[in-house]
Amino acid sequence: MTDPEYPDNRPGKLVLEDAAEYDGLSFGASVSAAGEVVFCTGMVGYPETLTDPSFYGQIVVFTFPLIGNYGVPADETDSHFREFFESRRIQAAGLIVSDYSVEHSHWQAFQSLSKWLKKYDVPALMQVDTRAVTKRLREKGSMLGKIEFPGDPVDFADPNVRRLIEDVSIAEPIESGEGDKLVLLLDCGCKESIAGNVARRGVRVKRVPWNHDLSREDFDGLMISSGPGDPKICNEAVHQIRGALKRDKPVMGICLGHQMLGLAVGADTYKLKYGHRGQNQPVRDETTGRCYVTSQNHGYAVDASQLPDDWMPWFTNLNDDTNEGIRHRTKPFMSVQFHPEAHPGPVDTEHLFDDFIALVKA
Repeated sequence: MTDPEYPDNRPGKLVLEDAAEYDGLSFGASVSAAGEVVFCTGMVGYPETLTDPSFYGQIVVFTFPLIGNYGVPADETDSHFREFFESRRIQAAGLIVSDYSVEHSHWQAFQSLSKWLKKYDVPALMQVDTRAVTKRLREKGSMLGKIEFPGDPVDFADPNVRRLIEDVSIAEPIESGEGDKLVLLLDCGCKESIAGNVARRGVRVKRVPWNHDLSREDFDGLMISSGPGDPKICNEAVHQIRGALKRDKPVMGICLGHQMLGLAVGADTYKLKYGHRGQNQPVRDETTGRCYVTSQNHGYAVDASQLPDDWMPWFTNLNDDTNEGIRHRTKPFMSVQFHPEAHPGPVDTEHLFDDFIALVKA
């Protein structure tokens, strides 16, 4: 067991846009911050969750009460693919928990969650009634909020009015992996585990920025990554995807990539009341009837009723019947709303990477 690092315990509060307030104590950086308040039902995986670019600009409320008990592993900044982090830094705007474990114990622990949050200047509150916050978000929907400390006021800010993928995508192309086939990975806020899952399957991966000109690339398959924000304001990326489909090469979208593929083929997207965030979302494969447990992190969904006749719904969420995947009836085009890489989380659907790479190699 490591030596405990005691948090600041500075009083702070979570303020929602409907004027609701929840008191807490600081265990991260004691700086005020604003964003969209969402809840996550995952029991583990806070290092992966907080570094997931899909959480960029959001204040995350963990429904699981105990957070921080296994610390945070070493930040492998020299590693091309990170095993325990989904990006190079914490992406969430803030963190809200019920109970923070001052003492952490794990053989891979390098530092406490408190120390890690302070390193990236991210505020966090503990001893908050997260059950009450979650019930309010379920009833009223995700809403704007702020973590505020005395003497440091901050205004509400809506991250979804900005094209967030500009902030989380890479600036220059990155190549990795080995093989005869090349998969182009459109980075819209790509999780490290997506890039790693593709590269481990015996292909070369060229990761390119969200607005990269795909028409200039010669590739054997296109993967469209996950990412944050409203897909409708990602027009440039949607245009590039629409053009890539004309080449009849295998295409697979994940999360935001699924939503943008839906827009590219003529469907619509809409904002969910409070979204799906956690590692316990059940989905049904409409082609086989089989059910899978999936990891998810999104606030928007595709309206499958508007799909063209040559496209079909692929997966459906069994909690609210929203669309979780689409595929072309004859061509190698597909996308899923959930995360088959699921790191952390269930690996029920990781075989979808095998299916996609098989199409690429064929």
